Formats: sequence, structure tokens, C-alpha cells
Amino acid sequence: MAVQAIERLKSIMAALRTPETGCPWDLQQDFKSIVPYTLEEAYEVADAVERGDMGDLRDELGDLLLQVVFHARMAEEQSAFDFDDVATAISDKMERRHPHVFGDTEAATTSDVRRNWEDIKDAERAAKGAPVDSSLMADVPLALPGLNRAVKLQKRAARCGFDWSEAAPIFDKLAEEIGELQTEMAVETPSLDRLEDELGDILFVAANLARHLNVNPEAALRRTNAKFERRFRWMENHQNESADSLSALNLDEMEMLWQQAKKHTG
Repeated sequence: MAVQAIERLKSIMAALRTPETGCPWDLQQDFKSIVPYTLEEAYEVADAVERGDMGDLRDELGDLLLQVVFHARMAEEQSAFDFDDVATAISDKMERRHPHVFGDTEAATTSDVRRNWEDIKDAERAAKGAPVDSSLMADVPLALPGLNRAVKLQKRAARCGFDWSEAAPIFDKLAEEIGELQTEMAVETPSLDRLEDELGDILFVAANLARHLNVNPEAALRRTNAKFERRFRWMENHQNESADSLSALNLDEMEMLWQQAKKHTG
């Protein structure tokens, strides 16, 4: 049944991409044009996981799978590769990178697994004959969300000991970076580039703090976003019960309403 389901999905995509009889929108797409949709579907998977909604998770995983099939179909049209090649490549990779499961290598801890994984990745790059980038910063994708990429860069640097041994000193660094931003803000004509640099430094240190606390900074921010939205919606709904709209309140009145929202929504 699983194979039939995949074949059905591949047939649907082939029909959508068939010239003359396919869907005009699907036919107009190329690899670059559907990348935003691929990223969006990945985030919607993450959202379903965060909400613990298994029905939505099933649907969102289907949407994400469709993106894989879409890319594979376009590649097949160019005689580059097809969906089966994609499935074979990832299957081969997973077996190759888990020799402690599919081979005779031992890996007793997650640290052993990560170390083996990186060693195997290095060997794969060498086997491809690609230019060898010996930097610890190599292959950290530029397209990652900023906070997650910051964490990955920091983890790479930590491999050679360039890292704080605990979280406490990071607060001093955070205070230092905040002070530098305040200094830049105090000049008569603040430079937008400098403000961006200093704010970026604060976010980078905050990501480092999250890493030391074993907290995913993107997940933490999504949680805070959801909390803010929940509280603000409570404020809107509560204020709609009165004659005045939310925008008619002054800042002090809004703060009082915000404190009520915190009590009622958590």
C-alpha cells in the first residue's frame, strides 16, 4: 500500500506537469520559484509539532512530501535524477552514516555518533573530489534561519575549545553587547549599519546562551511569538466588549490591560 501511495503521488505530479493538459501554475514553476513553498511547508510541519496536533502533522508532512516530489519531477524532466534516485541516495547515506547500526563500528554514546557522522561526511566530500574546505565553519548552510545558523557556527567553534565552559559568563557578554548598542543609539546620527551590527551581536550572544541552556532559540522565539499573539488577542477581545477600541487607549491603559491578559492567558 505504501508503494502504491507513493506511485499515485508521483503520477499526480506528472499529470500536473504534463504540457498542454497539465496545470498552468504547476507548469510555470521551476526550482527557484518553489523554494519558498518548500521552506514554508517545513515551518508548518514544525508548527504542527509544536502544537502537538497529529492530524495537522500528517497533513503538513504530506505537503512537505509534495515539495520533494515536485523538485524530483522537474529534475526528471531535465534527465538529471528522479524520485527513486532521491530515495536511494538518502537510504544509502543513512546506512553509510550509521555504521554502528548497519556495520561493525561501535558507538556507545551520542557523542560517538556525532563524531563518526562528521568523519564520514569529510570522507564523502573527499571522495567527490570537491575542493576541501578545512575550516570548522565549512558547510553550515547560509539559508538556515539566523538563530539556528548562529548555534551551528558556535557548535563548530566549540570543537576546538573556542567556547564558554558554562552559561554564567555569557550574561556579562550580553550586557556588554547591549551597552555597545546603547552607545551607538546615543550618537547624534546613528548609523543603520552600526545599529544592525550591534543588534546582531546581541542576537548572536542570545543564541549562544540558548545553546548552553540546551534550548533551541528558534523554538523559544516561536513560543514567545505564540504567547504574545495569545495575550494580544485577549486584549482585543476584552476591549471589544467596551465602547472604546484598543487604539483609543493610552499606553498606561494598554499596559494595565496587558497585565490582565497575562493573568488570564498564562
